[in-house]
Amino acid sequence: MVLLGTAFDLRASGHQKGVAVAPHTSSDPIVAHNLALALVASSNAPLLLLDNALTILAASKSFCRVFQIDPAKIDGCGIAELGNGEWNRPQLTSLLNATASGFAEIDNYEMELRREGKAARQLVLNAQKLDYSSPAEVRLVLSVTDVTDRRIAEKLKEDMIREKEVLLQELHHRVANSLQIIASVLLQNARKVQSNESRIHLVDAHQRVMSVAALQQQLATSRAGEVELRPYFNALCQSIGASMIRDHDQLSLNVDADGSVTSPDTSVSLGLIVTELVINALKHAFPDNRNGKISVGYHSRGPNWTLFVSDDGIGMPADPTSAKAGLGTSIVQALAKQLSAEVNVSGANPGTRVSIVHTYVPVLIGQDAALAQRAV
Repeated sequence: MVLLGTAFDLRASGHQKGVAVAPHTSSDPIVAHNLALALVASSNAPLLLLDNALTILAASKSFCRVFQIDPAKIDGCGIAELGNGEWNRPQLTSLLNATASGFAEIDNYEMELRREGKAARQLVLNAQKLDYSSPAEVRLVLSVTDVTDRRIAEKLKEDMIREKEVLLQELHHRVANSLQIIASVLLQNARKVQSNESRIHLVDAHQRVMSVAALQQQLATSRAGEVELRPYFNALCQSIGASMIRDHDQLSLNVDADGSVTSPDTSVSLGLIVTELVINALKHAFPDNRNGKISVGYHSRGPNWTLFVSDDGIGMPADPTSAKAGLGTSIVQALAKQLSAEVNVSGANPGTRVSIVHTYVPVLIGQDAALAQRAV
């Protein structure tokens, strides 16, 4: 609301902060006063015009309609006497007095309005002192917004989100339990079969199912939409170690990950990659009951990240091209491609290190692309 010359320009909004006022230029304060009264009274927003004694000089039709107050009984009424006394709030009175003295402004003050026989309403109040024609004539404009319905809608939305999160967590628990049952059946069958090749395939399938089960457990304890990778990898490696490492003094499986979080979809792919690489290291890196250590690491910096699995085993064959790529290698390659990452295999002296590296390259357009090309 702006006082220009002898009139107000009232721009009411849901949370009107106050009144921006320009210096009064009229030589007739009575004209300015009358125009102020008329404009406040005709405003579509719930407004009150008060003097320094907090007496109501004018009220908008919207204010009277919203709060069901007889317009004939409002002029000359103190704000504390408004209605049936429900506006007689010591804190509101104190804030208005401070505003009238020029020491403060009421900015989005929330107040609960209680009236006999009616539901409580949640209000947001804003008030500001006007620069009037005479310094002795203090005028305040008080705007009132009823946000009850908005608060109810916000609460309903929050309740629905919380309910959805609870149901989602319950779903993750149930899926994880079901996957663990399936994994147990696979492991039991692996112990019963006579064929060594079938046993290996069943154990591998067991670990792939357990990797997804570990993810489901992590989703159940993580914030919605996020998976913390360090506890996820820890749980995953503990599961693999429990079923595939007979002597933990002979072979160890450790995790070195930072505090990164990622989406559930990405975490599924990362978990499956870790499962395949760890299983591969356990099967091939330590023949003849060799002692050793396997490390799983994940570190990120912004959009760039690296996942690695390294071991201190016998290392890669002398002629890597002669080695036949198995199902695990194909799975890792496919998952890395899905994540727009590259697979790097190198010697660890001793052992082998497989890294999945994701490097973010921004797309340059227009002038930026031209400058980049010139720099090359």
